[in-house]
Amino acid sequence: MPSLNEIRSTFLNYFERQGHQVVPSSPLVPRNDPTLMFANSGMVQFKNLFTGVEKRDYTRATTAQKCVRAGGKHNDLDNVGYTARHHTFFEMLGNFSFGDYFKNEAIPFAWEMITKELDIPKDRLVVTVYHDDDEAAEIWKKVAGISDNRIIRIATDDNFWMMGPTGPCGPSSEIFFDHGDHIWGGPPGSPEEDGDRFVEIWNLVFMQYEQFEDGTREPLPNQSIDTGMGIERVAALLQGTNDNYATDLMRSLIEASAHATSTDPDGPGKTHHRVIADHLRSTSFLIADGVMPSNDGRGYVLRRIMRRAMRHAHLLGSQDPVMHRLVPALVQQMGAAYPELGQAQALIQETLRAEETRFKQTLERGLRLLDDELSDLPEDAPLPGEAAFKLYDTFGFPLDLTQDALREKGRSVDTDGFDAAMAEQKAKARAAWSGSGETADASLWFDLAEKHGTTEFLGYDTEVAEGQLLAIVRDGAAVKTAEAGQEVQFVLNQTPFYAESGGQVGDQGEIRTETGAARITDTRKTAGVFIHMGQVTEGTIETGQGAELEVDHSRRSAIRANHSATHLLHEALRRTLGDHVAQRGSLNAHDRLRFDFSHGKALSREELDQVETEVNEFIRRNEKVETRIMTPDDARAIGAQALFGEKYGDEVRVVSMGSLSGSGKGASGDTYSLELCGGTHVRQTGDIGMFVLLGDSASSSGVRRIEALSGADAFRYLADQGKHLSDAALALKARPDEVPERVRALLDERKALTNELAQLRRELAMGGGGAGGAAQPEAQEVNGIRFAAHVVNGVTGKDLPALVDEHKARLDSGAVLLIADTGGKAAVAAGVTKDLTDRLSAVDLVRAAVAELGGKGGGGRPDMAQGGGRDTANSDAAIAAARSHLETI
Repeated sequence: MPSLNEIRSTFLNYFERQGHQVVPSSPLVPRNDPTLMFANSGMVQFKNLFTGVEKRDYTRATTAQKCVRAGGKHNDLDNVGYTARHHTFFEMLGNFSFGDYFKNEAIPFAWEMITKELDIPKDRLVVTVYHDDDEAAEIWKKVAGISDNRIIRIATDDNFWMMGPTGPCGPSSEIFFDHGDHIWGGPPGSPEEDGDRFVEIWNLVFMQYEQFEDGTREPLPNQSIDTGMGIERVAALLQGTNDNYATDLMRSLIEASAHATSTDPDGPGKTHHRVIADHLRSTSFLIADGVMPSNDGRGYVLRRIMRRAMRHAHLLGSQDPVMHRLVPALVQQMGAAYPELGQAQALIQETLRAEETRFKQTLERGLRLLDDELSDLPEDAPLPGEAAFKLYDTFGFPLDLTQDALREKGRSVDTDGFDAAMAEQKAKARAAWSGSGETADASLWFDLAEKHGTTEFLGYDTEVAEGQLLAIVRDGAAVKTAEAGQEVQFVLNQTPFYAESGGQVGDQGEIRTETGAARITDTRKTAGVFIHMGQVTEGTIETGQGAELEVDHSRRSAIRANHSATHLLHEALRRTLGDHVAQRGSLNAHDRLRFDFSHGKALSREELDQVETEVNEFIRRNEKVETRIMTPDDARAIGAQALFGEKYGDEVRVVSMGSLSGSGKGASGDTYSLELCGGTHVRQTGDIGMFVLLGDSASSSGVRRIEALSGADAFRYLADQGKHLSDAALALKARPDEVPERVRALLDERKALTNELAQLRRELAMGGGGAGGAAQPEAQEVNGIRFAAHVVNGVTGKDLPALVDEHKARLDSGAVLLIADTGGKAAVAAGVTKDLTDRLSAVDLVRAAVAELGGKGGGGRPDMAQGGGRDTANSDAAIAAARSHLETI
């Protein structure tokens, strides 16, 4: 199950491989469009490229753009927290073409990205096109094999994209994911389209026009592409949910909110936590981009978002400021992709703390306003809806809070008037994101967590345990039984199986009951529920049965070794490269480990050797690996490093390994490695066995990636390398330590021989007879130009330019055409002396000859050009064609 950060990297890396420039996100305050309050899509920073006003040194780009929709035309604020996909802040992944490619390339890119890179099932996808866009529909059928009934033609502006009242626009094609018939809703264009079953994940805009204020449209200088994929929606479906708030990133922020307020993240305050998690992102990013709270403009929108979140914290029972305490969790999750968060962390925290302190006074003023409104009303009259809405809109009082306050006084609210004011507000600030739908039901996993509680993990101490089967899930629905051959998911009250988290892959193994058995192929976790994914191998397994669970021991052992080696690697990198090194991602699998970290350049061979040597030194010491349970504050106080991807609650596991024997250079006192980590580890460092660093490469901008092996895999790798070296030494009749020098000598000798052979071929070709074939051609005068042409043998296409230059030197003034037989194919080269290039081009001579040889084109400079053909059988005709061209100039 890919994390949101991994999805972002996968997307950007894919399009970078397709020749796109990875462009950093622009600030939320648009630099190039004063008509927008905030950047609301990925194309905002490229608007002037689409309109032709600006030129850059690339024509293809890809971005992960931070966006805010909470003011002006694009306003999702009122729905946030209550629906599955409304956000004030979101990330838009996109690929863009500025006159480079159009529909024929954009649609295949999208299909390959979704179905191959992200592995989203093809049969769960439907697409829409603008009703008269036959071209896009045909491409979808050709590229994706989508039938007509899954290509929906939409005649409304849902499929004609416009950035705003003015600017670039054009028809679009949207890609929808079908979450299944267990969720209410219908495909786009149907009466049930507002349901949550079919969710738009990607919109491809075929940019053709520019819209002006008077409503007219003009064709853009170039046809271009603008796409937008909502990363939260894609993360949700890839992580097995249709709720954006159940994704790994949002879940981590929700749990941070729950921890700060000492409440249950999935309890009665669930909506409050969702609001806080969303608003934490938008407020922090806005402050990082220079927006400060105020009473107008962007500052007012920021203040409204901040106070809405703070009001929800108040409803959770928080008496003290909370929001500023959540910023480190956000920086941990998103600081790698958006370094401005970390750079502005102190400012963000102080701004939130000061604003929340002031908000306490705002609450009091709101209550006083409520009393003033009531004092002017008859005793039994309800509070006017406009006044209630003013309390909501200005002071952050929701209707239910106003109703609660009035209920104590025996009063009510004119809810119809409130609804009218709310409807007017929503009409002015309608959400731009299409397909948002109604509030989604909680996912199955959250229902199970609420019903049965979270899964207790026993795997730190054992790999074999018993548990009770609480649920069996097949095809997204709970079932009572599962039979042999069926692929299902099991939920138990407790398990020794580790669920994929923090870079460590999920466990595999077996589950056995009295009536059946299943092979577990992966273990994942959602809402604290461990999901055992596998196939029933024999008999029948029933819900409610007791089960024996056994983890694949050899696989878990290899994973433990790699995870512990990663901790040692992290500290070795910090000590070798500096304290700026911080984890940006990791993979701890059974057969390898991968570690991404912040560092601006490639490691030298000496640095790599130093890191590898240091890790192996601490492995050989075979010191005890210790785990302590602490509060996060206590863990930070002793200097524990927080690992990427971890989620921290009231207590954290602190893993320490290695000692520095009193040198005082460790992370804390005498400890070498001290990390917050929920993964499984070896008991002694010696259990890792050995560590082999395979190399370092670039992962993304400012992030390096190290891949390595440990344990038996490292031993096998070194053994294989030794065998390869021995085989090479035997072939070279040398000692193993002499192989590098012997290979260098052979390479030098080969280079010299290659050069000598090429020179001999040229000399033979120029001298005539022998391997060179025909004698030196005699130049003929054609149309006043001396022209030498013939066929040469025994030379390659690479040799021809040098031969042409020698012939040109002998002619002094004229043109040369040489044709070589290169293993059944023809190579052609032509040259024209400098004094004639204003009259004759070598490119034209080559193209005339190539056409007779079964080839096409040819290119180069006026004085030197090359081309090729299928064979040399028509060489005489090719020379004649070149001569005929000379006669026509």
